[in-house]
Amino acid sequence: MKIVMAIIKPFKLEEVRDALTGLGVHGLTVTEVKGYGRQKGHTEIYRGAEYAVSFLPKLKIEVAVPSELVTKVIDAITAAAKTGQIGDGKIFVMPIETAVRIRTGERDGDAL
Repeated sequence: MKIVMAIIKPFKLEEVRDALTGLGVHGLTVTEVKGYGRQKGHTEIYRGAEYAVSFLPKLKIEVAVPSELVTKVIDAITAAAKTGQIGDGKIFVMPIETAVRIRTGERDGDAL
């Protein structure tokens, strides 16, 4: 089992969710986050004053999947979230040691 964590642009959430649902992935967690990568923010003008926005709004999506689905999940997220512009995001994959469904006590693959 793995956790796939993706940082994406907020307006791409529905496309990513639809792509994951199409693969049979039914549970995901979405968190509003702020950060920056190579683009290091940008400047904006508000009421005539220019100011720097250091941290850009993004969404962090986390989804737990069986190891054999990881490549398909990565491909689906990449295809759905890509705009071709700087700041499209990143995907990270981490191992899961144990998963437990609290309601039933099911463990590992059964808990997903």
